[in-house]
Amino acid sequence: MTLHTPKITGASGRPVIRQLDEAAINRIAAGEVVERPASAVKELVENALDAGATRISIDYTDGGKTLIRVTDDGCGMTAEDLPLALSRHATSKIDGSDLLDIRSFGFRGEALPSLGAVGRLTITSRAQGHDAAQITCDGGRLSAVRPAALTRGTVVELRDLFHATPARLKFLRTDRAEAQALHEVIKRLAMAEPTVGFTLTEISPEGPRTILRLDPEPGDLFDALHRRLTRLLGADFTANAMVIDAPRDGLRLTGYAALPTYSRGSSAQQYLFVNGRPVADRLLLGALRAAYFDVLSRDRHPAAVLNLIVDPQRVDVNVHPAKAEVRFREPDAARSLIITALRTALAGAGHRASTTVATETLAAFRPEYPREPAPAQASLARAFAFQAPAAVAPGFAEAPMARTAPPPDNTPQAPENAPSAFPLGAARAQLHENWIVAQTENGIVIVDQHAAHERLVYERLKRQMAQTGIARQPLLIPEIVTLSPSDASLILAAAPQLAEAGLIVEPFGGSAVALTETPAILGAVNGAALLRDILDELSDQGHSALTRARIDAVLSRMACHGSVRSGRQMRPEEMNALLREMEATPSSGQCNHGRPTWVELKLHDIERLFGRR
Repeated sequence: MTLHTPKITGASGRPVIRQLDEAAINRIAAGEVVERPASAVKELVENALDAGATRISIDYTDGGKTLIRVTDDGCGMTAEDLPLALSRHATSKIDGSDLLDIRSFGFRGEALPSLGAVGRLTITSRAQGHDAAQITCDGGRLSAVRPAALTRGTVVELRDLFHATPARLKFLRTDRAEAQALHEVIKRLAMAEPTVGFTLTEISPEGPRTILRLDPEPGDLFDALHRRLTRLLGADFTANAMVIDAPRDGLRLTGYAALPTYSRGSSAQQYLFVNGRPVADRLLLGALRAAYFDVLSRDRHPAAVLNLIVDPQRVDVNVHPAKAEVRFREPDAARSLIITALRTALAGAGHRASTTVATETLAAFRPEYPREPAPAQASLARAFAFQAPAAVAPGFAEAPMARTAPPPDNTPQAPENAPSAFPLGAARAQLHENWIVAQTENGIVIVDQHAAHERLVYERLKRQMAQTGIARQPLLIPEIVTLSPSDASLILAAAPQLAEAGLIVEPFGGSAVALTETPAILGAVNGAALLRDILDELSDQGHSALTRARIDAVLSRMACHGSVRSGRQMRPEEMNALLREMEATPSSGQCNHGRPTWVELKLHDIERLFGRR
């Protein structure tokens, strides 16, 4: 690849440094701030939230390319404020004395002038005690402020986005794709502010169509967020989510995280916030994955909505043009809080499993043919009904049972306590030497004996290792691995955390490192390959749990081989002991790969299967 010679040269042929005009500066800034219509909507809605709005309406046409209109009931602006609001780096959010004390969404003063530089922008606003006023900015050219009619708040209307930079239009996606990105922006901001109402409307030739309508949610933080998430993500998410509220060392993590059995095929349901600001930060996403790594398989992803509350002085939000990433002063503290809080919540969930598992089980039981019989089938059914007895005498169905042999001794007997005393009930039968059927107070539970026992053995092995530590195996001849200078510095900086996982790495001069000890449970390892895999993880996430993950994988295999196998008959006391241990063991609701270990069917659901309700 070659670089072109600059076109602006002086008499000597050297490049000449020139000051760009204001219009070019604004268009360049707009390219960083406004990437697509969704970026414009994000900036305008965040301005409305900073203005104290309680209700925000967003209208758009053609995915936001033709029209974006944001209406709010915030504090508004005066006629004197409007020209200043369209000046670059003019803002009411900060005074410029401390760029690390950011307590608002916006703070750079770039959004409105950038939008005015690439589109046709009209702002109508009214502050309390003042008359309404309006100003227009078309391609960076300001109009005079004029009187307008408005009750309160602000209306920002952006038409023909990128008309001043038509080349940018070619990089936009279809109207549907741009509209979907716009919806996602509103969804994230609505999660961040559950006490604010949002209305999203698409304006088309056929008329306005309401896409999303969210009223302000009353109640405290968790009640309001619970109702907002139910509206946005569905009742299944909130029914299968754990409440997270964990303060530590001046940080606080709040929100909801789903059970492992409610995992997703992608990371689409991972919503992370820092002080209410939506972010897509690698550190936080890596911590979320690490918290679930031994309860989910690699192709499944946890669902969570989490907000990390931190002193603004301890986080820098001014490191990304779109403010999508942040930098923490103590990144390890933030990561540790997320992992610890989520693992504590998962352990507290005990044997709990997702309710959607039971729903899928019931769906599998339902017949595939239509509920209403065909006319020929209906007439045949009526003929059989006519020939059948009008009623069955009491005890008729039970009479043959009286002549059968008594049940064998291995039939599970009820425990001393009633089944209702136990969440997983009392074992009643074992089917196909793999499935334990237990009776609860209002339903039945079906347990996969191998998967359940595998999880119990795995958790037992992890507890034993935590108590005794990870045994290390000194290498007879240390393995010398030559790395680049930067990689060597990176791996040696992580040496203390690697030592906790049983991996001892020491400097060997220059850019070489010596691997002197490895976790005994791993047996023979390829040291060079292991270190390079760890380096990839350190470069991507800033932290590596690879060694610990490999140890847990070995423990998982040991648990699999040491657990009750499918096909083994179990005695009643063994089945009930398994159920009781499941109730007392963290994460026993799913196996080591995130699959459910048990399913509960309620009596009313079973009755519906047989048409009794």
